[in-house]
Amino acid sequence: MSNGKLFKRAYRFRFYPTPEQESLLRRTVGCCRKVYNLALDARSRAWTSERRNVTYVQTSAMLTAWKKTGEYSYLNEVSCVPLQQTLRHLQAAFSHFFRQTGDYPTFKRKSHGGSAEFTRSAFRWDAERRELTLAKMHDPLPIRWSRTLPRKAVPSTVTVSLDAAGRWHASILVEERIDALPKNTRAVGVDLGVKDFAVTSDGEIIGNPRHYRRLAEKLEREQRALSRKTKGSSNHRKAALKVARTHARIADMRRDFLHKLSTRLIRENQTVAIEDIAVGNLTKRCEPKPDPDNPNHWLPNGQSAKTGLNRSIMDAGWSEFRRMLEYKAEWYGRQLIIIDRYYPSTQICSHCGAKTGPKGRGNLDVRAWTCPACGIRHDRDGNAAENILAAGLAVSVCKDGRTKTVASQE
Repeated sequence: MSNGKLFKRAYRFRFYPTPEQESLLRRTVGCCRKVYNLALDARSRAWTSERRNVTYVQTSAMLTAWKKTGEYSYLNEVSCVPLQQTLRHLQAAFSHFFRQTGDYPTFKRKSHGGSAEFTRSAFRWDAERRELTLAKMHDPLPIRWSRTLPRKAVPSTVTVSLDAAGRWHASILVEERIDALPKNTRAVGVDLGVKDFAVTSDGEIIGNPRHYRRLAEKLEREQRALSRKTKGSSNHRKAALKVARTHARIADMRRDFLHKLSTRLIRENQTVAIEDIAVGNLTKRCEPKPDPDNPNHWLPNGQSAKTGLNRSIMDAGWSEFRRMLEYKAEWYGRQLIIIDRYYPSTQICSHCGAKTGPKGRGNLDVRAWTCPACGIRHDRDGNAAENILAAGLAVSVCKDGRTKTVASQE
């Protein structure tokens, strides 16, 4: 019998609904979006005009009242479970905002697709036939089972989502027992960058695939074609769908690369050390200064403010890479150490420990340098990776595989 720990894990599958199923699903997703926007508007108005906080229980009562009106009577045509889950998601969004771990909730847009979450009472699961039937449906969803679910797994929730590219996905949440990987003595420090996606302390250079750049020309052609179409027309919708499909392809390629790399690092190493990078702060610093003669703030070469280093940082996906490392380290019994963002990994000589100061204007110009104290010549990223590993191991007191944050040096 397996001795692994129990974790909640989501399996995501593509499915192709029948016309009847798609009609019901689109209505369900649309109703969820409408309820979310109505509840958000009610809570915002109550606070703006009366300084009154509206709770989840009160929005649930509002939903019951909306269903009884002629204007929103169509909410009764779909399952009530996804609508209640939508209100819970809004409550969670406000909780994150008040804890200062998220932004203020925004209204959902139809062009972005949508999702609907079904709890155990709103779907039927046949494990033997691998059939999933949602509430108010007669036939199971035609899911493409690209991989198998764990044996005897019973889904707790099913989230059906429609993305901007028109693709349907079903995310099935199950409780799975995952065995820890055999322990080893390997440890690695990883320095993330733009020129190369990552450089490790053992000398491996992982190139930056630059997924956006690979499809940039195709995307620009499709966006120019979209700008020439009349909004609301059939041609505009078709052109917007082409743009969304290209964006979806870029996101899929990036996610595939990050999954493969994070899995390999976790499998090969017992300890992984990385820096805590503030992506939001970096992108703000990379934005050009406002041009008083140009209200759109376009750069002289005709590129937008999100081009150049800013776009490269967003395309790299550092935050998603860290998130993957965190949950995979917890799954497989590995140790992930997060070095404080202010730790001067590029300023310290990994050979003698001398602190040599910033390397060039904006701390990006110098790619290789010679230590004035010991005379050793360093590659900028390789030296930083060695310092990240040394700093992580020096204070590593966490033995259970959880994330450890290391304070910066003074």
